[in-house]
Amino acid sequence: MAKKPVAKKAAAKKTAAKQAPAKRKTARATKAAPKASGSALLSISPGFTANDAAATIKWYCDVLGFTVIERWEHEGQFLGAQIGSGAVSINVGQDDWKIGRDRIKGQGTRIYITTGPDIDAYAAAVKARGGTLAEDLQDGWGMRAFSINDPDGFKITFYALLKA
Repeated sequence: MAKKPVAKKAAAKKTAAKQAPAKRKTARATKAAPKASGSALLSISPGFTANDAAATIKWYCDVLGFTVIERWEHEGQFLGAQIGSGAVSINVGQDDWKIGRDRIKGQGTRIYITTGPDIDAYAAAVKARGGTLAEDLQDGWGMRAFSINDPDGFKITFYALLKA
């Protein structure tokens, strides 16, 4: 009686399972997470100048829900503030106009801010507080996101990672 072809396939599968699979290179390089040390980077706080720092800071607080962490003054003159929400902080300073008044602020810059999972509620709260979304909520690239422009033209994208 002839051997069944199924038996040969099963034997071939067992032999293939014993061999180590070939490693494939992917387009995305994986890097190890930094080791905990005194030099590990923990956060970033972007800073920029505003045409009217007081008005811009008020907008961040009233519309986006930030709070003032620290005010900066010199000889009674308001210079700016550090504002924040959760682990996020942004430094806003009053423009001194040394580079000129006609330049476009925020050009080529976008700030990405990670939110908690309920980004829909946050977007609704931003709209309820008078914010106008530059880009409505949408899913893509493994995240749910929306964007808004601040009074000086800086683009901010808020996003929440989607569960896999």
